[in-house]
Amino acid sequence: MRRAIIALFAVAGLATLAAAPVAAEAASKKKTVAAKKHVTIKAKPAARSHATRNHKAIASLEDAKNLSVQSASALVLDQATGAVLYEKNAQAVLPIASITKLMTAMVALDAKPDLNEILTVSDDDVDVLKGTRSRLKVGTQLSREEMLRLALMSSENRAASALSRHYPGGRDAFVAAMNQKAQALGMGESRFEDPTGLTAANVSSARDLVKMVDAAHRYPLIREFSTTPGDQMVVAGRTQQFNNTNSLVKSPAWEIGLSKTGYINEAGKCLVMQAWLNNKPTIIVLLDSWGKMTRIGDANRIKRWIESAALPTRPISG
Repeated sequence: MRRAIIALFAVAGLATLAAAPVAAEAASKKKTVAAKKHVTIKAKPAARSHATRNHKAIASLEDAKNLSVQSASALVLDQATGAVLYEKNAQAVLPIASITKLMTAMVALDAKPDLNEILTVSDDDVDVLKGTRSRLKVGTQLSREEMLRLALMSSENRAASALSRHYPGGRDAFVAAMNQKAQALGMGESRFEDPTGLTAANVSSARDLVKMVDAAHRYPLIREFSTTPGDQMVVAGRTQQFNNTNSLVKSPAWEIGLSKTGYINEAGKCLVMQAWLNNKPTIIVLLDSWGKMTRIGDANRIKRWIESAALPTRPISG
């Protein structure tokens, strides 16, 4: 009997010893699995976050490459830092049409003239080059300030011409001052031959024009008059409505600090603006656009791109 009991205990002991390694192995596997699960749970969000960041960065760069700007020449500049955000044929020297009038306005104001002085439209202000029409008939009298407003807001050629004629030394001195101002601003690729832009001999590049826009933006009257949506003025005893040639100044989606359009056949449709995009002051230059709404479409595409992309930037050279 004793031998039987001893044998029974021996068998039980062996069973316990055999089960111990199995239990230990099972416990070890549980810990390993738990550990693996624990690491996986922590790692997955980090991996997703990294992938998302990379995707956004790549998307931003691709957006910059694929931004569809139809204007033949374009430049978008961060005005605060001088960094180029986008450019296309920015070195091309092209006719700039009535973008010229920003330089006309600066030169006229630099002379510190009496803005209340009455100027008279004469035969010398009539466009014999392109034959463009004007609501300012020969003999029309307006103050210098009103002429400046019409030249910037409605791109009135006779108003710009009258401003140049009433400059100290006359039109020749005025045009000389325009070219001197361009050189002083570092606009080495720019030439001016008249104050209206009706001649294709008035040329510049997008890289030069961002300098001109930046300089013109420092003049409060140029900022005000170039962005006025419209105004009623008494011309020849009759009240007339004049409107801005840039429809974007009326858009609530835009915050525009300066604007000027231009068009002659040789230049195509042109547009320059200073505007706040993504809470940053930005200069946009669009030259040689074709189609009635191309330059407006380009401006809107640029706006959407800047406001949606994390843009890489680089300093402007020259």
